[in-house]
Amino acid sequence: MIPLATHLNHGLPTYGEFGMSCLLAINSTFTLTSPNCRFILNYKRLHYRTVWVEFPDVEATLRSIGAPPSALRGDGRPVYTLPIIVDPTRNPISPEILSNPNNIAEYLEAAYPARPVFPEGSRAVQTLFVHYIQEMFAKPLLPIMVPLSHQQLPERSQSHFRMSSRGHASSAVPQMFLSGPQRERAWLAVKEQFDFLAMVLDKNAGDGDGDGTVVMGHDVTYADFALCSVLIWIERMAAHDGWTRVRTWNSGRWGRLWDRCREYMDEF
Repeated sequence: MIPLATHLNHGLPTYGEFGMSCLLAINSTFTLTSPNCRFILNYKRLHYRTVWVEFPDVEATLRSIGAPPSALRGDGRPVYTLPIIVDPTRNPISPEILSNPNNIAEYLEAAYPARPVFPEGSRAVQTLFVHYIQEMFAKPLLPIMVPLSHQQLPERSQSHFRMSSRGHASSAVPQMFLSGPQRERAWLAVKEQFDFLAMVLDKNAGDGDGDGTVVMGHDVTYADFALCSVLIWIERMAAHDGWTRVRTWNSGRWGRLWDRCREYMDEF
């Protein structure tokens, strides 16, 4: 494997010997999408460095480098989120700057087709699967994980979320920590999602259809990296209360998936 150049840097990316830059939020496990980009870069064995940005600085930083918004609000205002990829490989003067994890994944697949994460004919179904993971599968985790993630942020980022959420409800605002029976009920709701997904993925097992671990049957793909991003969130934020139980659910399926993807994880 080609060694990956990953540097901690709170400034803006400079283009040069490190090639691509991947901009992530400090404590990027606060979001479910940030690990995906590094999974793909690592899997494709691409040189890159990581630039860490605090949440209050995200919009100003991305505007300053000409990054496109990742989405638009209902009133047309742009939304700037991480991760961002800056790739000067082909044009150092005018590098490719991409936002939105799906756009990043598709760009990396097209620009660097070796070691594909989208096997032929799988792009649409994998995109749908990733949407399900981020919008439905992970939803029961929010009451447990958001307060835990929030307390790990730097104080400046914590203040940013408190200030930006005043006057309206926000899933980014931590609620009180769950405890006792309430917390156990929350974990049961999480397990229901894992049980359902395991039942679906078991359709790939047997008769040569798959190995019973990865989403597309035999090889790791973008879908596995999206699912492993959820596992990373649990392991980093709730190692003892969460990951110790999740890794054993469904006959150890999630622990096996973690092990399959482990070499493509980068330490945060």
